[in-house]
This record gives sequence, structure tokens and C-alpha cells, in this order.
Amino acid sequence: MKIGLIKENKNPYDKRVPFDPSQLATIVRNAEGYFDFIIEPSAHRCFADSEYIDEGLTVSAEVEDCDILMGIKEVPIASIIPNKTYIFFSHTTKKQEANRRMLQHILENHVTLIDYEGIKDKNGNRLVAFGKWAGIVGAYNGLWTYGKKTGLFDLKRAIDCYDIQELKQELKKISLPPIKMVITGTGKVGGGVQEILKLVKVKEVSPADLISKYYEVPVYAVLSSEDYNRRKADGVYNREEFHSHPELYESDFLKYTEACDILFAAAYWHPRAPRLFAPKDLLADDFNISVIADISCDIDGSIPTTLRSSSVADPVYDVDRKTMREIPAFGSQHSISVMAIDNLPCELPRDASRDFGNQLMQYLIPELMLESSDLLEKATIAKNGKLMPAYTYLEGYVNPITTN
Repeated sequence: MKIGLIKENKNPYDKRVPFDPSQLATIVRNAEGYFDFIIEPSAHRCFADSEYIDEGLTVSAEVEDCDILMGIKEVPIASIIPNKTYIFFSHTTKKQEANRRMLQHILENHVTLIDYEGIKDKNGNRLVAFGKWAGIVGAYNGLWTYGKKTGLFDLKRAIDCYDIQELKQELKKISLPPIKMVITGTGKVGGGVQEILKLVKVKEVSPADLISKYYEVPVYAVLSSEDYNRRKADGVYNREEFHSHPELYESDFLKYTEACDILFAAAYWHPRAPRLFAPKDLLADDFNISVIADISCDIDGSIPTTLRSSSVADPVYDVDRKTMREIPAFGSQHSISVMAIDNLPCELPRDASRDFGNQLMQYLIPELMLESSDLLEKATIAKNGKLMPAYTYLEGYVNPITTN
């Protein structure tokens, strides 16, 4: 089976790759000739073409005869080869408008599209993801923002760190006062946030203690949905009901805004679920959160101050509490500083790629060696010009009904 690692053509260019050079060499060796990898040349990857060549791999622009083409981000329409099988993050399953035409083109050209997001276990949990690295970089950026806002410390940008080891060295510069931080989300993203906070010796406490006790050291708490949502009717929480009918619930998050200084938002949010707080809440004298690292980055989502996504080049903007309008970053001590980069793992591409490649070696590569794979079948969005059964709900998205 010949697999091509295609270069990232979406601008701004993503430096991440599905596999690092040593991982591909290991796959080839262990599979005893089953796989042949072709690396499309790229000037933007975090691993140079020469690093792949040094591992005995082929670097060539000729990828048309590959059985499978693998990348990271969406492939521009002009680069899609008809009748091929592609594996990448398509960002179409939530009917993202920006990628509608790409999926239409894929169907029109009988391209088979396998999406990494669809590779899940029997319980529906994703098996391959960059979530942990979004949490790691998001937490670092949140602390970077706090340092800039307060003037207490000055960190190098994550994007300017060669790898996670250099980033960890930067963390040693941090000296935090006894502030309180809160994390929403208990998954891989939230786990990545905790990893960074533990490295800077921030103590974990319970949500109840976070809001009720005084500490002489910096502390944080991790919130699950039940800690900040309650049923409108009687104030209780039922997990199954919340996930099926979030519109029946209201936010109970304000008690944390009174106690905390930094919010790390790392939880999944449903559009019918309550927002963490309302714009009017920012006017309260006891709304103490001044830095928000919105790692989930849902525009018009759970956090009203996330007016737009920010970028690696321009990571932070401030929001005026009274007008809810954007102002320059760190323009006022009283404003809310928002870090809302939507492609955080890109800032540590070597480490994020290596971790992702390990996941692919465990969950994807063995499936590719099977005659047929239920796992990959369920991750296949399009095949032979049609949407696959699990994705027929996208029919109206790719074939919208128009009226004259």
C-alpha cells in the first residue's frame, strides 16, 4: 500500500504532520514491506524533507499514484486529485460553511474522505486527536497573557519555543501570586491545561474549596458540567438530561467569576446549552476574572467575550466590560484579556505531530492492513460520490435547497 504524506496547502500553512520521520521508518520496518511512503516536498513542515530522507524515505512531488493521501488540515479544492482516498481533518461534520464547497467537490469527483475526527472507539470517544496539545499550549498562552497584563513576568511565545522542553524551561520564569484559576472541561484538552499548571506548582483544590477558602498559594479547580449548570426548574443537575436537553438548564458559573482571576475554557459546548455568563455580568464589581484563555474557541458560544478567534501572530485582544467592544490587547487594566487562538497545537508542531503519529500507529495503521475495517468505515464521510450512512445528515449541507 502506497501512502503519500501531502504538503499542507491551506494558508496560513500548518507545520504539523501525521508522522515524524522515525515513526514512518518504524512502520515500514515493522510492516515488512506492506507500506511504502512518499513524502511530498514542503518548505513549511516542522520536520525538514532531509529528515525523512535520512530515515531512508522517499521525498517526491509525484503522489498521484498513491493509494491514500494523508494530511492534517483541509485540502484546497485545486489540490484534490479525483478518485483518490484522503485522510485529513475536513471540518465538515458540523456543517461548517467555509468547507461546504470542498465537500461538494469531493463528492463530485468520487473522492473517498476519511476524517480523523470520526476514528472513535465503541463508546464514541475519539482515538486520534490533538486535544491535549491544545490544552498545553492554551494554558501556556493563558499564563503568558496574565504575565503581560500584570507585568509580573515575561515569557517567550510558545511558537518561538523549539519544542516542549524549551517551553518547560520558560515556565521556570513564572512566579505567581496567590491567585485562583478555573478550568472548565475534564477531557484531554483540560488534561493538557492541568499538565502546565502542575509544572508551575499551582495547587489543585475542589470547586467548593476554590470559592469558599482563602489560600496563600496559587490554586486551581477543574469543573465538570454539574459544577456550573443547574436545572431552571429546581436547581438540580441530571447528567443524561443535561446532555439531551441542555436548554432546560441555566448557568451557575458566576460564583467562580467572583473568586477567580483566570479562566481556562476547555469544555465542549452545545449551542442549546447556557452560556457561562452574560455580558451584563461583566459590569459587576465582583466579576474578578481578567484573563480568559478560550481554548475551545466557540465564537458566539459559551463565553460572550470571545468576539472572534485570535491568531498565532496576534494572540490576544481585550474586551471593554461596558461596551463589549474589542480594544487593543492590554489596553486597560479593567478590561478582559481574551486569548482565543483556534489552532493552538500549531505552536508546538514537532511534539504535537509526534504524539499524533503515535496515536495513528496504534489505531490507524493496523486498520489499514485489514481487508475491511469497521473503524475506518465509520470514519468515512464520502465514498463513490455519496455520503456514507453515518453522515447522510449532511445532505442538506452539500445539496442546499435554493428558492428563486
